[in-house]
Amino acid sequence: MLPEKLRNLSPFEFKDLLIGMATSHKDIMMLNAGRGNPNFLATHARHAFLRIGDFSLKESERSYSYLSAGFGGMPEITGIVDRFDAYALLNEGLPGIDFVRSVLSFADDHLGIKKAELLHEMSEAFLGCNYPVPPKMLPLCQNIVKVYLSNQLCATQVQIDQFDIFATEGGTAAMTYLFESLQYNGLLSKGDKIALVTPIFSPYLEIPRVPAYDLNITYIKADESQSWQVPKKELEKLLDPEIKLLFMVNPSNPPSVKMNDAFLQQLSELVSKKRNDLMIVTDDVYATFANDFRSIFSVCPYNTLCVYSFSKYFGATGWRLGTMLLHKDNIFDSLISKLSSSVKKRLSKRYASLTDTPEQLTFIDRLVADSRSVALNHTAGLSTPQQLQMTLFALANILDESQNYKAEAKRLIRRRHAILYEAIGFLPDPDQNSVDYYAIIDLEQLAINLYGGKFSKWLMKKYSGAEFIMRLADETGVVLLPGKGFEVDHPSARVSLANLTEYDYRAIGQAVKKIMDEFKAKFSPTK
Repeated sequence: MLPEKLRNLSPFEFKDLLIGMATSHKDIMMLNAGRGNPNFLATHARHAFLRIGDFSLKESERSYSYLSAGFGGMPEITGIVDRFDAYALLNEGLPGIDFVRSVLSFADDHLGIKKAELLHEMSEAFLGCNYPVPPKMLPLCQNIVKVYLSNQLCATQVQIDQFDIFATEGGTAAMTYLFESLQYNGLLSKGDKIALVTPIFSPYLEIPRVPAYDLNITYIKADESQSWQVPKKELEKLLDPEIKLLFMVNPSNPPSVKMNDAFLQQLSELVSKKRNDLMIVTDDVYATFANDFRSIFSVCPYNTLCVYSFSKYFGATGWRLGTMLLHKDNIFDSLISKLSSSVKKRLSKRYASLTDTPEQLTFIDRLVADSRSVALNHTAGLSTPQQLQMTLFALANILDESQNYKAEAKRLIRRRHAILYEAIGFLPDPDQNSVDYYAIIDLEQLAINLYGGKFSKWLMKKYSGAEFIMRLADETGVVLLPGKGFEVDHPSARVSLANLTEYDYRAIGQAVKKIMDEFKAKFSPTK
């Protein structure tokens, strides 16, 4: 059995142990499918970033040109479009030039953003020569990113003038800021109840348990037998009025399944009719890999704060590009307005340096201020080069009318999914809601499918899922994460389908089958 000291490790800490085992044999090459960093990325927006950067440096060098010490100045808006047109002609054919031209024309024609204003904001953003103003996000970049988010998360059902966004250092920072602000503003206190839809990304299981928050968790369990959808009976746990906040990842991690229309409707009805006071947070990072996706933010806009990261879809985990979306009319502001007078007094003191009416400060503006301990609010915000790259990613998707990049990304990970399971020896039933960014290999069900129910019962009684995964790492060099760390009920392994080659996933499937065959060789039906 697994030693007690290893049972409570985060799956990502457990991964380090597995990597040590997998690399201990010089004759075995490690295949690490334990982390979801994609090995594919979007190139058009990166080429455009370089072209804007080159142009911006030339713009800067127009100032102080009489100095020889590498001095530059701020880009000038007057004549900037003409100068870019000349630059584009001189660099005709370079990757990114036509894309930037298209961006400027599209923004002017479809969004009412003047070419000169956008080009000037982008040039200053690349150079990083000004603070992010406003701290939430640069105004023109914000409008463009909101169009992308409305299209991809809400099927345009939530219009861009109906919600605000705060650009953050990835989804990680967004969640850190959120939990801190919820506590600062009296919306969550130690001992309060929250609900998590499980299985779920393991840090979201761990954050509420941190002593600074010490929240009580109600688990709302998605059912594997129902294709990882949430049964209505589980959803009804939210009728408990003591549950203040619901948190979920959609599409889920690690099941990698989007919540279906029935769930969206049931949640919407429950919230509107019986729990209009419920705060909801949804992390939609995998949305763009799903078919016909609709966020909880689109069906419960008043109650929902949405977190979205550009990391997975655009292959930009190192860029740290995240956003928080909040409807202008929202439950968070409403709950703050209903706080006790003593709490309001404390909060007015906290935010007094920002405005002479601190009680009117919106929750999203409090998030921005809290992200820099309030006193440094004037220097808050995501770095402007990051905002530029985020905006260019958004534009790459918006201008791709046929959604060719999306189709290729989805096709890529779905092929890997099929290859993995073909190598193991069986194919799961198709599911229209499956995203396939990850796969959960249910070891109990796998044993049944390969060698029958009696063998499966013997295996589950004799070995844990973690032991299977450790043996897999030690003997074959394959690193997978245990499903238990994501609150998966059955012994299981999570496979990231984003970060290796098709050849590698075939090898992983064969390795899983090899370990299962070894257990089968020890099995005696009479025992």
